[in-house]
Order: sequence, then C-alpha cells, then structure tokens
Amino acid sequence: MRITIDLLQKALQNISQVSYAEARYHHRIRNEITVGNGAVEEAKSTQNEGVGFRVLVNGAWGFASTSDTSLQVMVKTLNDAFGMAKISASAKKTKISGLAEAKLAKGVFRSPVDGSLEDHSLEEKMNLVTEIEASTRKHFDTVKSAACTYRELIDHKLIASSDGAAAEILDSKPEFRITAVASKNSERISASETVGVTGGWNDLFRKDSAEEMSRKAAETAKNLLDAKEPKGERATVILDPGMVGLIAHEAIGHTVEADFVLSGSIVKGKMGTRIASELVTLVDSGYSDIAGGAAGVLLVDDEGVPARKTVVIEKGFLRSYLHNRETAAEFGVAPTGNARAFEYSDEPLIRMRNTYIEPGDYTTEEMIREVKHGYLLKGPRSGQADANGEFMFGAQEAYLIEKGEVKDLLKGVTISGRALDVLKTVDALGRDFAYDIGAGYCGKKQLAKVDGGGPHLRCKALIGGVQ
Repeated sequence: MRITIDLLQKALQNISQVSYAEARYHHRIRNEITVGNGAVEEAKSTQNEGVGFRVLVNGAWGFASTSDTSLQVMVKTLNDAFGMAKISASAKKTKISGLAEAKLAKGVFRSPVDGSLEDHSLEEKMNLVTEIEASTRKHFDTVKSAACTYRELIDHKLIASSDGAAAEILDSKPEFRITAVASKNSERISASETVGVTGGWNDLFRKDSAEEMSRKAAETAKNLLDAKEPKGERATVILDPGMVGLIAHEAIGHTVEADFVLSGSIVKGKMGTRIASELVTLVDSGYSDIAGGAAGVLLVDDEGVPARKTVVIEKGFLRSYLHNRETAAEFGVAPTGNARAFEYSDEPLIRMRNTYIEPGDYTTEEMIREVKHGYLLKGPRSGQADANGEFMFGAQEAYLIEKGEVKDLLKGVTISGRALDVLKTVDALGRDFAYDIGAGYCGKKQLAKVDGGGPHLRCKALIGGVQ
C-alpha cells in the first residue's frame, strides 16, 4: 500500500483519550562505498522504511514503531504506543504539562539539489572512490596508504499529527572522505579531506573536486611528517571555519539544548546575560544561511514544526536555548524546530542543525598581521567537550605566527579551554564564511547529520602538543 499523509491521518483517527499523537513515515536509501589500499572494504546499499508513532497520555510519552505499513498493523502499533504511555504515566513522578503551540507545517518541502544523486550510478561512485584512493597513494613517495569513502542518505518523510501537521519532506545528503597516510622511518601520520552537504552531486564537489581533495590530503600528510611539535602555552590563536564550527557545535551548542539545560548545563539560569565577546553572534539554523549546502539542513522537524533560524547568542548575550515542543512549553517560549529522529524507529530528541558564528569585518591577512606570537589552526580533528563547555580538540594543521607572519607547520596540536571563557576573548572575526564539519555525525543517543562553521576567528586558548 502506498503511504500517504491521508493514510497516516486515518491511522491516527483510531486513537482517543490522548493529549497528542503523531505519525512519522520514513523511507531511507543509504549507500556506502569504502576502498582502502586498493581493496574494497565496504560496498553496501540498504533501504528501510517504516512508521513511528508517539502519543502523549496523562503527562507521559509512549512510542512504538513498525516496518509494516499496512493500515491494520499501523493501528496496532499506535495502540502499542498508547499502552506504553499509560504504563509510563503510572510510574512517572513529574508529568509533562503540555506542548507549546506552533504553526505546524503543511505541504511539500524539498531541500535544494544540484545534480540528483540518483542520476549517478553506484558503479560510477565505486569507480570514483577506487580511482581517488589509488591516485592518493601516487602523489608522493612518502604516502604509503590511503582510504576513500563515499556515503549518501536519500530520505522521504511524511509527518502527521493530531493537531494538524501534514508535511512531506524530501532530502538528500552525500559525503566524501579521503585519508592519506605518510610514513618515514618509524613515524606515520595521516591527513584527511572531507566534505558533506545537503544537496546533490554538483553540490558535493562545488568547492573542491575529488582530485583536488586527494592532492590536498596527500600533500598535508607529507608535510606533517617533517613538522615540529608545539610547546604548551596559553596563546593567541586564529581558528579556521572548521575549528569554529566544531567549537560552536560541541562546546557551545550542546550546552544550550534545552534538555541539557534542564539537567544543569553551564548556561542554566544565564538567559539574557553576557556570556561571550560583543563580537560573537552564534546561530543554530535549519537553513543553509550565508553559504549554501550545509549538511544539517532541516526544513521541518520531526514534530512537524517548520525549522527556523535561532539566534542563541546575540552580540555576546545569551538569547535562546534550542527546544522541542515539550521544553518550549516548560520554558514558556516558542519551539525552535530542533526535534529530530535519525530513523523511523527513533524518538525525536532535541538536536542541533547548522550551528555557526556570524562573520565580522577582518580579512584573514589582517588578523594574522596583528599577532606578535600565536598560532593559526586548520582542520578540526577529534576531541571532547562536557556539559560545562570544557573542551579539547585536535587540529590537523597548526602554523606558528611570529611578528605578523605565518611561519613553521606544527603537528600534533590540540586546543583546549572553557568555551564561555574562550568566547569572551574573541577580538576579531573574519569576513569570510564556510561550513566545514558536514561529513560527520552528531552522536547524542542516536545519530544526526549536522554542520557547523563560521569565519576565521581570533581568540586566546590553551595550546597543547599531544593528540
């Protein structure tokens, strides 16, 4: 049976005695190809579909899902969700008071696409991954191994709710990753180039071609072999857009998710107070603001609320948390469109979308020229942050700055600090802007495609030398 909004609404009509009910149909195509050192490591194409039902009964949620989309099974699954809610309500001490009112989405919503992914065969994608992995190993004698991955998610969603949401959403998110490993004597070091977008084939390679990414990864790995390590110190640093996006997401963004706020994050009780330099305006948006193709584009969230631009920090002052309808009601504000579920079998959680810092008026050259001693950090690597905003992240490349000039390349560099303290030291923002963490996933209980970025940013932080 073909799934339609009308069919989901017909299923919802079979339940009563609930404060709220929603149905989410999700069909996903996931293709993934990985080649390493000339061998195919992954070649997988999967499709899954199903419906998740969530109901609010006596102040408690109940959830159930099924891969069987017949009306009879969907009604049974809806009643399973009702039963779970009643069981939960009997044991729940603090009841959900209600959901915030919202102008709910109706109609068809399509993310912009330049070059449909389905117009490029899996054979073409396999050939690209194979050729790029092989060419990466041939750029320099010191590059001994490489790995290349192409992955895509093609989604079709339908969302209906008992209070009027009726949205159809079409979205595609491809990503591409190349890693080169250089070695000399007993030392090995890797470098990666990644890209992830919302959109199509031409969107994916709009900034750099696959061949250009291969060359960059190999050259960076080769150069890092001979790089020195930094000394640990508190110093002036200039962060590239990828580093800014990582800190905006991991060190700030998670602390302003309303469920984390209720659990006692560092920004609880700080609404309206200054928490950053007056230069800093930090945004979480369902749209690809300022630059196109951000991987975290979300036109309608999984409660049927239209996504919008949410200004979290405005000129240094905390202005908003990120909400679903439940926390928005608790805080007495409008929902921000941040309820997201990765699969039909997942319950919506408060998640970020595209989190960024707005640009300023410096050129990168002007920012560097004013630094007597400091570092230029490029390429976010792995790290960690906690609910207090304390973070430590690696940088793929770091360059010493002395007397306004970029000097030696350094390797193994980390940056750390308390995010709110670091944001108070921001004294210059570039006029450039880019998203640059779209090839990754946020892993809060379930995966989510997100992105982050900003301009080049100058601040003070601790520099370390171990990754």
